[in-house]
Amino acid sequence: MDGRQIVSTASNRGPLAYLLKLGEFIKFSHTLFALPFALASMLVAFEKKLGPATPPEWRTLLLILLAMAGARTAAMAFNRIVDRKFDAANPRTAMRHLPQRQLSLFSAWLLVVLGAGALVVAAWFLNPLCFWLSPVAIFIILFYSFTKRFTDYSHFFLGVALGISPIGAWIAVTGSLHVAPILLGAAVTLWVAGFDMIYAIQDEKFDREHGLHSMAVRFGSYGALTLARILHGFTVALLLVFGLVAGRRGPFWSGLAVIVVMLSIEHIIASWRSLKWVNVAFFRVNAMVSSVLFIAIAADVYLPKRLFTWF
Repeated sequence: MDGRQIVSTASNRGPLAYLLKLGEFIKFSHTLFALPFALASMLVAFEKKLGPATPPEWRTLLLILLAMAGARTAAMAFNRIVDRKFDAANPRTAMRHLPQRQLSLFSAWLLVVLGAGALVVAAWFLNPLCFWLSPVAIFIILFYSFTKRFTDYSHFFLGVALGISPIGAWIAVTGSLHVAPILLGAAVTLWVAGFDMIYAIQDEKFDREHGLHSMAVRFGSYGALTLARILHGFTVALLLVFGLVAGRRGPFWSGLAVIVVMLSIEHIIASWRSLKWVNVAFFRVNAMVSSVLFIAIAADVYLPKRLFTWF
């Protein structure tokens, strides 16, 4: 059965079921990790461009969402394609869509092409700088998938792949660059690298046996957890500097305090080294970290300044 037949078979079971399967395949729910940071950067950029408490331009917002969705779709589908043989051999991932032939390779490649195309089209309609940088963004988000094969620092490549999102959102709004989104992007990079080191502990034995690289393989689970704590400490420091440079007020600092608590909880959970709890630390806590930052910045931008004169 070729790719088109598999697509047709899945579609015959119902378009909604097929769309849900595609969403599961690309882990659409994981968009919560990077999207709130991009939207937070966008709000600060609009504040700088249009003034305090100014609603975002809906056209720009929708194009940023399209670009983010396209990039996320292309990156995840490509990762599933290049890792499909390892996924099939790993008991933890053997039930994924490609190893189980729940989706065809044709469908996966189609998602890569459509996702990358959506990013480029959105960038074209945003501004020239976004458009010319879109191939660079595509290269970064796709290249990460190969890094586990040759470097222990693959976690940082994943961090960069997500860390460019607030920088891209800022450029989408202003058409230029600023130190504030670079600081926020650096914070995202270290945050992602840290929690990916925690996540990789699950596959330490498998990766070592199959010649794959990670900090858990190089330093063991204890070393990986220690390095993740250090990276998350620097994440907090970068967010603090970002807040100062971007002129943030009380809501942001309150949100940062909550983030410090959540990161501490994440590392307490991860220290138990239970695979079940590693998943809790990875999915739930980290989704909350990015969401809290977005809510804090949205409140900072749109709530009246007189409410926070004591900060």
